[in-house]
Amino acid sequence: MHALLNQAIQQAGQIILGKEHVIRLALACLLVRGHLLIEDLPGLGKTTLAHALAKILGLQYSRIQFTADMLPADILGVSIYERDSGDFRFHPGPIFAQVVLADEINRATPKTQSALLEAMEEQQISIEGSTHALPEPFFVIATQNPANQIGTFPLPESQLDRFLLRIELGYPDSQAERALLSGESRRDLLKHLPAVMTAAQLLSIQSAVHKVKVSPALLDYVQALLEFSRHSHHFITGLSPRAGLALLAASRAWALLAGRDFVLPEDVQAVLPHVVGHRLQLAHSGTQDQSSLTVLFQAVAIP
Repeated sequence: MHALLNQAIQQAGQIILGKEHVIRLALACLLVRGHLLIEDLPGLGKTTLAHALAKILGLQYSRIQFTADMLPADILGVSIYERDSGDFRFHPGPIFAQVVLADEINRATPKTQSALLEAMEEQQISIEGSTHALPEPFFVIATQNPANQIGTFPLPESQLDRFLLRIELGYPDSQAERALLSGESRRDLLKHLPAVMTAAQLLSIQSAVHKVKVSPALLDYVQALLEFSRHSHHFITGLSPRAGLALLAASRAWALLAGRDFVLPEDVQAVLPHVVGHRLQLAHSGTQDQSSLTVLFQAVAIP
């Protein structure tokens, strides 16, 4: 199992150069059936990372390019009347895939963004009085451009909370960028990227994540983080129980990626910025930034 995960990280690292930490975070998110939000400037490899993960994990992949004129039916599907049978037949939309890339999700209107809510939470969609189950496993990897760019609609808090992790790729270092400039096209490399596991093996690994042990002392640490966020004057609102569950799940996956069957405080700290960064808002500015995480780290002692 550990060998498979290391092989997946190594293969992804050949496509997304110099970003092993980000690749581990993305893989940890998928291992616990979470949904991933990648926020960064255009051209830094957000779409490429999503496509590479789908290929490496041997999963069916679908890409949806979000635009301002997109409608929910463009994502979910639509029923079309068939004259021969005299009935309406449902034609599934691109959301019916194991890995769905919602590219530039914040370029769509809030109405279209909300079409993903039920799918992300319940792994099903309801349309025209019928419920349709989505494939197993099912992941949404959404990318969004910074909110200050033209033509963006900020994701509401209810939508942000559906994402287990939010990550940023950032610019590559000089060595990685040199290799990128002088090497093959990432798209050409993606075509020949082999799968390192099957969907069945991925489901088996996901089951193993839930068995990673969490000590009472570590639960005390997680609860202390949640409690501080709720009673501190630094934040508008505190972290919800769902945020606490997300933090534990991501910590378990991070420990498994390190080859351990138990969680350390260092695992919690490694994933904490990416689990709570999009869930906490500073009281003095109403924004989400790194200073909110600094407050948490400094205020809550490690057991």
